[in-house]
Amino acid sequence: MRIPVFAANWKMHKTVQETTSFVREFSALVKSLTQVELILAPPFTAIAAAAEIARNTRVDIAAQDLYFEREGAFTGEVSAIMIRDAGASHVIVGHSERRRLFGDTDEWVNRKTRAAVAAELTPIVCIGETLAEREAGQTEAVVKRQLSAVIHQLTHCAAEMVVAYEPVWAIGTGRTATPEQAQAVHAVLRAQLQAATGHGERMKILYGGSVKADNAATLFAMPDIDGGLIGGASLKAADFVAICRAAG
Repeated sequence: MRIPVFAANWKMHKTVQETTSFVREFSALVKSLTQVELILAPPFTAIAAAAEIARNTRVDIAAQDLYFEREGAFTGEVSAIMIRDAGASHVIVGHSERRRLFGDTDEWVNRKTRAAVAAELTPIVCIGETLAEREAGQTEAVVKRQLSAVIHQLTHCAAEMVVAYEPVWAIGTGRTATPEQAQAVHAVLRAQLQAATGHGERMKILYGGSVKADNAATLFAMPDIDGGLIGGASLKAADFVAICRAAG
């Protein structure tokens, strides 16, 4: 039985003070949610503070990105070991905003994922198609290509990652894939993970894209959707808790 995972991606929101206030409030609200895994991804500046507050709670901390080199002359970048040292246990890799705005290629996502695993961070690897790709009937080909770019070089370590399917056309747009649309893609991804690793039935595949409390229950009732990577709806503790409870 796969335990549901709910990860909050705050993107470029929240100061250190706002983050610590949120973690205190959230960790108190979720004490009774014993059958889910909970992850918060604050900005880099707040990871250490969030990790300190979350210590001895049910909440894990993630970074929103990383650079694949261990150290060096890479101004502005943050490595996997730095993220681990700050107290995080997870890291988001390949989010569509990183791919679209900052040029992350499939190769870079592969290298970042391998760097995360080497540093004993759990990578949450994001994949998803654009609206144009979906309308052209390319959804399956696109997501399988993006996933293949990661799992083919991870070999036995691939089972240590979490996959997040985020249709680009549904991120921050208010549009959401129907439960059936999301399930169809998740089923394809699980079959691909099973064929590549032999562990696909126990690996977590999350959905992200304009998830809110009022659509969470139907989305997360699908057999291959194991939780969510939540953006804007995770910025208020009560809203994020409502999503987690709706799915439970």
